[in-house]
Amino acid sequence: MIVYDLECENTHRFEGWFGSADDYETQLAGKLLTCPLCNSGNVVKRPSAPYVNVGALEKLQNEKQKSSGVSVPQQYANVSPEMVAKVIEHIIKNTEDVGNKFPEEARKIHYNETPERRIRGIASAKDVESLRDEGIEVVSLPVPPHLVNKTH
Repeated sequence: MIVYDLECENTHRFEGWFGSADDYETQLAGKLLTCPLCNSGNVVKRPSAPYVNVGALEKLQNEKQKSSGVSVPQQYANVSPEMVAKVIEHIIKNTEDVGNKFPEEARKIHYNETPERRIRGIASAKDVESLRDEGIEVVSLPVPPHLVNKTH
């Protein structure tokens, strides 16, 4: 897994997580990369020290996991449970939990009725589909049980 610092034409900076450098290039060429703040597709990689998950780190994380008694189920192909947990922890740390009001808050942000901010919460599959039909980008992400009530 490689993490790149990215920037859109409106100078919004954000991280992109990729399976490999080739994965980044493929997504960039396929116009699949967009800014999470303004949806601009004109995205460039900025200088950074990319994070590459190597085998030694995975071994250390597996040992820590075994000693803590906490396990994260394998939910994604070719992505370690530890990496999924890191992504989810990053999301929890950098978003506001709006709970069951997620669909309502996402709409308010989308329609500029409230200031733009990063939120997370709970939404039914029907709510998620409805939000996407309105052009509101949302991502469903299963949260491992040990992180459900974690707040930052």
